[in-house]
Amino acid sequence: MSRSLPTRDEAIRILAAKRTRPVRRAPPTAGRSLNKLVRELDGRFGQGPGALQARWREIVGEQIARRTEPVKLTRKRAGSAAALEIRVAGPAAAIIQHQAPEILARVNLFLGEGAVDKLRIVQGPLRAAATPSAARRKPPPLDAAKEAELARGMETVADSPLKAALLALGRGVMRRER
Repeated sequence: MSRSLPTRDEAIRILAAKRTRPVRRAPPTAGRSLNKLVRELDGRFGQGPGALQARWREIVGEQIARRTEPVKLTRKRAGSAAALEIRVAGPAAAIIQHQAPEILARVNLFLGEGAVDKLRIVQGPLRAAATPSAARRKPPPLDAAKEAELARGMETVADSPLKAALLALGRGVMRRER
């Protein structure tokens, strides 16, 4: 016994009654929901280890910043001051130890009075030193007149590694005269 197909109106009524609802999405995680708020608050009040690293050179000065970098800021209990851990390159630790009160004063000036009460010094290689420095730019060539003047001065020297070294030296000296 064959069954006849439903009419168009019957098909619409059947589909309307049996259509499934879309699967409900799970609510976003708390971290994802608060991310925008945290970014906004960090922009307004953000003075923590990230701000210290970003502005370390300004806070402690060029000389100290060359030898140190902030590692972490550890808060003890709510309301109490924190301890700042800094990494010091090699033998400079003794010098930095003597400058600890000055460093603490500068950090507290940046973070707020009494924000940091202790400075922990850890010896080790600095991250900034581990990253490759920017490639030095190749100096621009001499203009044609100076190059010709240099070549005239070197006419009497025989072609040799000495002549190449003298030409390089001459170019370096003439570039600095600019």
